[in-house]
Amino acid sequence: MSHDSAAAPEAAARKLSGRRRKEIVAVLLFSGGPIFESSIPLSVFGIDRQDAGVPRYRLLVCAGEEGPLRTTGGLELTAPQGLEAISRAGTVVVPAWRSITSPPPEEALDALRRAHEEGARIVGLCTGAFVLAAAGLLDGRPATTHWMYAPTLAKRYPSVHVDPRELFVDDGDVLTSAGTAAGIDLCLHIVRTDHGNEAAGALARRLVVPPRRSGGQERYLDRSLPEEIGADPLAEVVAWALEHLHEQFDVETLAARAYMSRRTFDRRFRSLTGSAPLQWLITQRVLQAQRLLETSDYSVDEVAGRCGFRSPVALRGHFRRQLGSSPAAYRAAYRARRPQGDRQPDQDTASAARPLPPSDPPAALPPETAVPFQSRRTAAPLPAGTASVPGQRSAP
Repeated sequence: MSHDSAAAPEAAARKLSGRRRKEIVAVLLFSGGPIFESSIPLSVFGIDRQDAGVPRYRLLVCAGEEGPLRTTGGLELTAPQGLEAISRAGTVVVPAWRSITSPPPEEALDALRRAHEEGARIVGLCTGAFVLAAAGLLDGRPATTHWMYAPTLAKRYPSVHVDPRELFVDDGDVLTSAGTAAGIDLCLHIVRTDHGNEAAGALARRLVVPPRRSGGQERYLDRSLPEEIGADPLAEVVAWALEHLHEQFDVETLAARAYMSRRTFDRRFRSLTGSAPLQWLITQRVLQAQRLLETSDYSVDEVAGRCGFRSPVALRGHFRRQLGSSPAAYRAAYRARRPQGDRQPDQDTASAARPLPPSDPPAALPPETAVPFQSRRTAAPLPAGTASVPGQRSAP
């Protein structure tokens, strides 16, 4: 439902919500769902940990379709409840959906819509966001999912404001999370919202996980693009960009290679990838810098030049924005985690093994003015149908 719902239905929902209690949690399972994601809400909300200071929830495990439900490794599950049990829950969790290409059962979507209309809190973990979107519950709302599926979610449901940067998004009565472990983050957030930091901290200690994780999904993004782009003419332009990240070029260059105006190119690129081309390009440059910091002894200035940044200042700003640390601190932390015998060769050896790309040395690059960092979340929603990745609006 949109934020622009009429006042009368909202009042009806508030009146009906008294029949539901948020501590009654229904988990909706489907055949083909991954067992890890499915087990997260079962473990968080289904085990009595009152001895550790965690308030008790009442768990209802519901089959979203006729069973038996087959999951990872060929296991078969039998849920003790059906869709009718959702009518008693104040919190409904969809931990995962089996395939982002197939539609969920209409009966399950109807049950989710009714629950939401009656004031229930609806939660989608990882690909569970696709089920919420199919039910229309994410229309006009911010949401997230696994970064790998975010472009597909944005393309298929253009009215959803998809943000693949976040570990989870709390939009009040509808919440979504990124993949796998981010489901734990969101469930802990729900406990924190319901019962406070102390209860969430106690639960985190029992699960042996941090009560809060800083940052988002940016550090996990890679070069993956939706499969649909493979047959599109823009695929050649994307491939060229990835092969020439060491060169200085901008989005106008890519648009020219695609024989499109900048405006048309932006629109086509966003429709295919779910991301603005400038944001995507900056992200790829930062990822390349991350790899070089891990696998070589190039200085930060050299890394900046080899990744197409106009200056080391630009690299540091974008790197910190996406990964939460400076390039030097990232390299130091990465090497501190590695075994002593697994060090990379020194810079001379690395340089001999890896020929220099055909670009000017960093000293010859023109200076770039640093851009102030942007906050991770903005008050205004993202443009409809976009799956943005972090980056400034200046040229990379």
